[in-house]
Amino acid sequence: MILSIPEREFGGYIFDCDGTLVDSMPLHFRAWTIGFEKNEAPWVWEEDEFYANAGVPDRVTVEQLNQRYGAQIDPDLVHDRKVEWYSEMLHELTPVKAVADFARKLHQAGENISVASGSDLSIVIPSLEQIELRDIFEIIITPADVERGKPDPDMFLLAAERMGVDPADCLVFEDGQAGIDAATAAGMESVFVDSRSLSSDS
Repeated sequence: MILSIPEREFGGYIFDCDGTLVDSMPLHFRAWTIGFEKNEAPWVWEEDEFYANAGVPDRVTVEQLNQRYGAQIDPDLVHDRKVEWYSEMLHELTPVKAVADFARKLHQAGENISVASGSDLSIVIPSLEQIELRDIFEIIITPADVERGKPDPDMFLLAAERMGVDPADCLVFEDGQAGIDAATAAGMESVFVDSRSLSSDS
């Protein structure tokens, strides 16, 4: 994977977690499937839709599907089963090498870096620990920290604030359209990470 990074200096760098730092999207898709099956959801969520929805908070996703299908599946129960199964499979996670290496390089250079993820902290922390990146990120933003998750800009704006960097001076790394839209709404440039193209040695 070759990252197309803008040729200018930035004051801060914000990384999504799943599919960006961590090659976790196939595992998340399996976790979603199990969460839906356990709760007898009246839909089959296709892989294309899963990737298109990357970055949207779990409970928001279930609420949107409920509305579309006229269902009343409990978002918390789906989320809890998804997290339970995913947590049991953390040993399968690997880093997205190009992005992880760049994040380490920034950290070693003393640059401002942070994580803004649509996943809960209970997922983000162990995922970063598994790929040995937890120690380089002091600032981690999740949906619990803001009123609105991606594609709204709140998470990225909060990350910029905590880094002490103007939003226009931040660069975002994202694998989901919701995240790219959120970065644009925050007035930030972004780098798209094609998580669907990842190979096992990415």
